[in-house]
Amino acid sequence: MQLFFCDNLVLNSEVILSQEESYHAAQVLRMRIGDIIHLTDGLGHLFKGELINVDSKKSLVRLTEEIPQKSATSNLHIAIAPTKNIDRFEWFLEKATEMGVTEITPLLCRYSERKEIKPERLNKVIVSAAKQSHHFKFPLLNPLVKFEDFIKSTSNENKFIAHCESSDKSDFGKSIVHEKSALLLIGPEGDFSEHEIQLAISNNYSPVSLGESRLRTETAGVYACAVFNALTQDL
Repeated sequence: MQLFFCDNLVLNSEVILSQEESYHAAQVLRMRIGDIIHLTDGLGHLFKGELINVDSKKSLVRLTEEIPQKSATSNLHIAIAPTKNIDRFEWFLEKATEMGVTEITPLLCRYSERKEIKPERLNKVIVSAAKQSHHFKFPLLNPLVKFEDFIKSTSNENKFIAHCESSDKSDFGKSIVHEKSALLLIGPEGDFSEHEIQLAISNNYSPVSLGESRLRTETAGVYACAVFNALTQDL
């Protein structure tokens, strides 16, 4: 299935593919007028469409059929400090998207080495990964936010913080085994500060462990996605 991304999909309407998607259809896949493609708006909808004009800068598609999709039954929100090396954070975004993460919030923590991100570039990584893995509802990428502001604004009941300090922690997998939703905090390369950990706990975040190994930030994020998937997906 050749999957394309386009906003504002309405059955029986005609839509114009972006220049990037048009180039992919015309130059990479060598598609022709009359070819059938699949399109998603990233909001959970999937359509079939017929190419009625193929051009590397602006291709036109007529939407002919909407294919019903099941709604997600589990939700994972990862709030994570972007890594100093942005390639590693993009790798996390790619793999987390492939595994169906619902929402991602970049955190600015006390020990964060990266103080800014480029959302446009990161969203392109998400779109590409979602298309490749045939996810029709893309994860929401929130703006970079200060740790303290995020902690005080969230109300999810199943809230967890993964940190490296030696203290009482539950296993993440065992903590979410009966849950269908979770919000997990993952810190920067230098971990959360003691103040941040205590602030999270005072705001009803439960401390959890992601195993015995000390994981890199991006690896911890992917590990958490894999564990959550394995325990909550519908078999």
